Amino acid sequence: MAWSGGPQTTNGAYGIYPVRSRNVLIEDSASYGASDAGIYVGQSVNVIVRRCHVAQNVAGIEIENTINADVYENTATGNSGGILVFNMPNLSQPGRSARVFNNRVNANNLGNFAAKGAAVASVPAGTGVAVNSNSKVEIFDNDIGNNQTANLIISAYFSTNYYNKPGIDPHYDPYPRSIYVYDNRFAGGGDSPDGLELKTLKVAMFGLNGHLPDILWDGYRDEKNLVNGLPPAAERICVNNGAAIVLNADGPHKYKNPTTDMAPYRCELPRLPPVELRTGT
Repeated sequence: MAWSGGPQTTNGAYGIYPVRSRNVLIEDSASYGASDAGIYVGQSVNVIVRRCHVAQNVAGIEIENTINADVYENTATGNSGGILVFNMPNLSQPGRSARVFNNRVNANNLGNFAAKGAAVASVPAGTGVAVNSNSKVEIFDNDIGNNQTANLIISAYFSTNYYNKPGIDPHYDPYPRSIYVYDNRFAGGGDSPDGLELKTLKVAMFGLNGHLPDILWDGYRDEKNLVNGLPPAAERICVNNGAAIVLNADGPHKYKNPTTDMAPYRCELPRLPPVELRTGT
């Protein structure tokens, strides 16, 4: 628990906090009011987070710089951001290979009350699921709705406004790669995005009474690694999710040329295997 009289910056940063661990199981737990993340798993290997309830935290569940994570059958509601899969610089290992599935991520619209300078301080209030600078992430079979900025955000490090004073490790990869979104149930959301730039973008593209699409991508990609104008097949953002639309916000050019052309996302990626926890290691 991180609860101390409601959500406030002076609350503890974390409710549950395994770091640099192996074979982690977090289940049937709850965390409320954390000023960073209710459930945080960092720099770990082989992780399962299941059947947990997180509410009124800045980040409900945050998987950061972790290798092989399954996040499923959780309920995230009333947080600033519901479920985050992040890869930050200058840590002991990069993150990759996470499956986020069969979760209920609804109405995460709480104002962001993180301490100034914290990585999650950049998470827009109204974020359902967010993937930042991570690779090999599957998001499927979730109920994601009524998150007022966007039900799903995919972004690069450049959108976080989080800068490390010592500088960035030159080997750090700031881009999201191999992101596969399929068979989710999206509803509502995108109607009142956090921040002036996104509000302006919404009105310009969809009108005062419109809403941003379910999937918001900041548009940052590795321009040196394109093949015929697209990332290599194994590194693309692929979406197979019915009528769900991706908005490329064109963050690199200050939102000057946003587009909802779905052609770049009509692809499939290999499915990731389930996480297996190993005993005695």
